Amino acid sequence: MTANLKRVVALIKLGDHLLNFNGEDAAYAKLSNHVTRATQANGWFTLEHIKKAFTDWGLALQENKLSSWLLPYEFSENNKKKIALILAGNIPLVGFHDLVCVWLSGHDALVKCASKDEHLLPYLTHFLEQEAGQKCFTFTSSPLSNFDAVIATGSNNAGRYFEHYFGAYPHIIRKNRNGVAVLDGTETLEELNALGNDILHYFGLGCRNVSKLYLPEGFDLNAIFGGLYPHADIIQHNKYANNYDYNKAVFLMSDFNFLENGFIVLKESSEFSAPIACVHYEFYQNSDLLKNELETHSDQIQCLVSKLPIPGAIPFGKAQQPELMDYADGIDTLSFLNELV
Repeated sequence: MTANLKRVVALIKLGDHLLNFNGEDAAYAKLSNHVTRATQANGWFTLEHIKKAFTDWGLALQENKLSSWLLPYEFSENNKKKIALILAGNIPLVGFHDLVCVWLSGHDALVKCASKDEHLLPYLTHFLEQEAGQKCFTFTSSPLSNFDAVIATGSNNAGRYFEHYFGAYPHIIRKNRNGVAVLDGTETLEELNALGNDILHYFGLGCRNVSKLYLPEGFDLNAIFGGLYPHADIIQHNKYANNYDYNKAVFLMSDFNFLENGFIVLKESSEFSAPIACVHYEFYQNSDLLKNELETHSDQIQCLVSKLPIPGAIPFGKAQQPELMDYADGIDTLSFLNELV
């Protein structure tokens, strides 16, 4: 059975609604109010970044993309379950894909948002319910109870907590992952600028943001700074600037070798996760050995950006523009929901 047509149409309408967002238009007065409240509640949620999230989702929720995504799936409306969703709040709309999957699967969602991300998602889900004339979402700040399955996203520490409390339920539990980029030294300035977007969109806070670079021996690190330069005004954001100053001071006191350009630090390290305003890099000599290393550490990698023929690699500039079928941690959320019994 195909997905509920009313729900698909509601998603298409929501996509158009987001794509045409104009904070000055009276038709968007209610959404504009939610946007203002979101920026006030979370200092990392800037108007620019929220608009980017709206545009990206608006482009994703087009009829042709939804049809292509949903084609392989079979849906049933005779086995409705209540799905508990524990959402991250590191970047705007970060948990919306899970909400869309539950919406399309025909189940009900019991949603717990991050404490500083409680304004945008309820607006979007209410829009869907109004358009389709169907109820699906319940938001709560209370302890979760009376549910059949769990999808939870958080830090590694939170992941261990989730596994302890929700391990007896069918579940998807996501922990820390990072974006990785592999360069070969032939990248154009356009590609390096696109890499700069992969690194610094949303201040680098997303699990898909590139925090680790693999560079060929002898690579000129100034080329990375050149690609990042269009983001130089990021240092004008107080929270980002405070993190930059703090991490730079820690590196100086710890005698680490690093390079910086006034708004970001490049530090040689084997670690995938880097502090805010910092990118780790590592040199490689053999691309085949590197591919093996990436495969070994695949559980720490959310996405891989490169123009090299590496399995699963996506083009520069696409890290924060995932397609609908680009499931977090590579786990097919729709299949998980459709197979619940």
